[in-house]
Amino acid sequence: MADQDWDYVIVGAGSAGCVLANRLTEDPSARVLLLEAGGEDTADEIRVPAAFASLFKTQWDWNYETTEQKHLGRSAYWPRGKMLGGCSSMNAMIYIRGNRADYDGWRDTHGAAGWGYADVLPYFVRAEGNTRLGGPLHGTDGPLRVEDRVFTHELSNAWVDSAVTHGIKRNDDFNGESQEGAGLYQVTCHKGRRWSAADAYLRPAMKRPNLTVRTHAQTTRVLLSDGRATGVSYLEGGSERTAYAGTEVILCGGAINSPQLLMLSGIGPAEHLREHGIDVAVHLPGVGENLHDHPAAPVIWSTRDTTDLVDSATPLGMLRWQLTKRGPLASNVGEAGGFMSTVDGLNAPDMQFHVAPTLFYDNGFREPTVPGFTSATTLVDVASRGRLRLRSAHPQWRPELDPAYYSEPADFDATLAGIRTLIEIGRTGPLARYLDKPFLPSMEEPDEAALAEHVRQCTQTLYHPVGTCAMGSGEQAVVDPALRVRGVDGLRVVDASVMPVVPRGNTNAPTIMVAEKAADLIRGR
Repeated sequence: MADQDWDYVIVGAGSAGCVLANRLTEDPSARVLLLEAGGEDTADEIRVPAAFASLFKTQWDWNYETTEQKHLGRSAYWPRGKMLGGCSSMNAMIYIRGNRADYDGWRDTHGAAGWGYADVLPYFVRAEGNTRLGGPLHGTDGPLRVEDRVFTHELSNAWVDSAVTHGIKRNDDFNGESQEGAGLYQVTCHKGRRWSAADAYLRPAMKRPNLTVRTHAQTTRVLLSDGRATGVSYLEGGSERTAYAGTEVILCGGAINSPQLLMLSGIGPAEHLREHGIDVAVHLPGVGENLHDHPAAPVIWSTRDTTDLVDSATPLGMLRWQLTKRGPLASNVGEAGGFMSTVDGLNAPDMQFHVAPTLFYDNGFREPTVPGFTSATTLVDVASRGRLRLRSAHPQWRPELDPAYYSEPADFDATLAGIRTLIEIGRTGPLARYLDKPFLPSMEEPDEAALAEHVRQCTQTLYHPVGTCAMGSGEQAVVDPALRVRGVDGLRVVDASVMPVVPRGNTNAPTIMVAEKAADLIRGR
């Protein structure tokens, strides 16, 4: 079935797709179609900040799994949001932009001209509606609400105080002049409820007559004619449909779906495409390469003389949140943390910490057996690189995902150093009086071999895969600095896959920034 013509067809209603749907329809003459493979973001658990992990492995999740990781001895589960708002409807809502060095590195090392820190800062500011912090580094009237959490557990405050006692400076703005230090995270919430990209950008735009949004519509390939993207094919209600784009097709599927869709459309490494019987339209060897992610590993204690977030996971706790949008269910779970360097001489931190006033490991699938406190390392300067490859030319087959965790020994060494720091912080300052005994690792004085085995057994994703359609000017670049796919007219990629290197921190705010800047590039502003 042929669809009507559009000016822009946007594939994926995640963080980037929601931004573009809003910004492109600001021009009333632009006709925009937004296609989303998942459904509407109607689940109650999406709104409740503390409930995000209950969305994992449900209809709201793509539910990906990596290949067996050589240095873990097992595969790793990768959740990805499959609904309006994408991962911004399922993440832990931490608002972190990354480090100045990240964006200057995109520009200087990877040839992404126009993407240095001074270039991208105005787009962070444009997007942000911060309730505490203001100019010149913060926005106060942008669509993305950013606030200090309305509930913070005493254990999170105690961890920050103990980290300061340990020697890490206090920091009340990780997105300010300096990223290093320990403190409480700001969150993308509005008065105690999640504020996703669908809330911030998409719902206001859906009132405009020039935007059409279709859910349960999975794009299967980009249509190409004489070197130009002319539209897409997609499945809706069991039927294949076609939507034509007079101006551009824009892929916003994220670090997994965007490279997969390029390959299914004949754009990618030629030999690999031929292996699956796909006609090669454009040989782009970088598609699917450069896959990397922030690996995380926990240090957990049982607690005493305090409470646990799970104590509030009751009908009464839910009623309190529904009536007041306050209380423990307004927690984003990962309430506090910080940034530090594990070795001297680095130009920016290589380690981020996340802490939670409950037992949280194995993506929250392990039922808490005791009241607990979790702290976790997150390696944010990642040297290891993997790849994404097709398993089949069928669009509904999941691709093969190999982030190659710890394939570079320096990554493993940095994680071990972070684990040792977290153990020391747990013995320091006011936090120590709340900690009963070690839970993971379970021994009081683990040696190096025990710590190494702990990291291998307990490493999981921090939900930040990037890089598979990297921008730049080198041979491996998939898109140019204007995010145009090399060798194809009328086709861009706008999402975390274009990041040549993962930023130091949680990736939702940077993805929204990329889309804000892309909107100006597309509109010629």
